[in-house]
Amino acid sequence: MRLRQIALVARDLRAAETEICRALGLEVCYRDPGLATFGLRHGLYPIGDHILEVVVPKQPGTTAERFLDRRGEGGYMVLVQCDDVDAERERVDSAGLRIVYEATEPGIHGLHLHPKDVGGAILSIDQADPPESWVWAGHDWQYHRCEEVVHDLIGIELQGNDPAALAARWATALGRPVSGPDASPAIELDDAVIRFVEATDGRGEGLRSADLVATDRSRAGETLELCGFEFRLV
Repeated sequence: MRLRQIALVARDLRAAETEICRALGLEVCYRDPGLATFGLRHGLYPIGDHILEVVVPKQPGTTAERFLDRRGEGGYMVLVQCDDVDAERERVDSAGLRIVYEATEPGIHGLHLHPKDVGGAILSIDQADPPESWVWAGHDWQYHRCEEVVHDLIGIELQGNDPAALAARWATALGRPVSGPDASPAIELDDAVIRFVEATDGRGEGLRSADLVATDRSRAGETLELCGFEFRLV
């Protein structure tokens, strides 16, 4: 199982997209017109073979709008890639976790888990066929990879009032063990790490930051605050 995509939520797509693409050297690879069904507009941007997404509500009453009203702009969703989505369905069902939506297109199938069961962010477990594809980002997303500033996504951080409890919920959802002490728990995926830290900004549980590999190694250690989210260059 590997990390494949993270999504942020914003109020103004053009403003957020301009800020992110300028700071991280990215470009749009796809806009799915089907998201209009959910009252959303969005953009997707490759970082190596990972995808960053920004979603924006285009009509009132959406889940994204309620999220913005409750927590403000920032991290919203995490998508991980698995080898066998049917096996993952059996596993999460047996763990008592609820699947609230199934997203399916030719070549990809995703299971959205109930946010209240997982905590911190919407979690989707997806199988892509072939594995190197990622239909959510279109069929030619690789062409739009720009690596002058960053070229890989190797970690994310979720915050909560009880990091150990939040980590335990994600471990159940992902079928991966928690490593590290209670004060700094983590879950290792095949290509990235998910860290869990205490919420200190008054926003409660949420997806707080991402670790991006800087192409210019002299920039490692920089932190960029974009769209209510923290990008750490490593």
